[in-house]
Amino acid sequence: MSKFVIETKDLCKTYEGVVPVQAVNKVNLQIEDDEFTAIIGPSGSGKTTLLNMIGGLDRPTSGQMLVNGQNLAELSDNQLIDFRLKHIGFVFQSYNLIPVLTAKENTEFIMLLQKLPKEQRDARVEQLLEEVGLADKKDSRPSQLSGGQQQRVAVARALASKPDFVLADEPTANLDSHSAFNLLDIMARLNKEEGITFVFSTHDQRVIERARRVVTLVDGEIVSDERK
Repeated sequence: MSKFVIETKDLCKTYEGVVPVQAVNKVNLQIEDDEFTAIIGPSGSGKTTLLNMIGGLDRPTSGQMLVNGQNLAELSDNQLIDFRLKHIGFVFQSYNLIPVLTAKENTEFIMLLQKLPKEQRDARVEQLLEEVGLADKKDSRPSQLSGGQQQRVAVARALASKPDFVLADEPTANLDSHSAFNLLDIMARLNKEEGITFVFSTHDQRVIERARRVVTLVDGEIVSDERK
């Protein structure tokens, strides 16, 4: 197994069109366990495309995308779905909660797909909602929760499968400052106390200030990589 939980080798993504767009260009990036890393850059810099390839949501045009040594390009579509389910947690800008499900049911959903026994699911959901400060909201649907509370449910859901790492694409973009700082406090604590690896795509200064490593993309290329 690779010592890196995430490793890219000359990773490229080109979108074909009348004028081809090189969204990611020969990116070489290694991320170890327990990192709290922000990928930043101006709009159109390729950070979301890079995050999508790391998460197996998009396939590279060329180069290698390795997760714990597994080259995602070698997996079939069905294998990739299964791999994401078991190894990668996602937190999206728009929360992506299922409206008709409660906080408990949204958190539990991935474990249902994994066919885990009910007793195990219940214990894990209780633990996660406690960790994100929403134990008292377990029976609330998304429409009954604030934006910050919905994003905390999304974090609990991302952690439910005990993934190798969590990818967070602009997780604070729709949050007020209080909710954003609260969410970042929770994720920083989970990173420090439980060793959960977080990789952010962001232009939010609040996230950048908390990150222990900041990777800057411009025109699809890494132009700086700084550790604090």
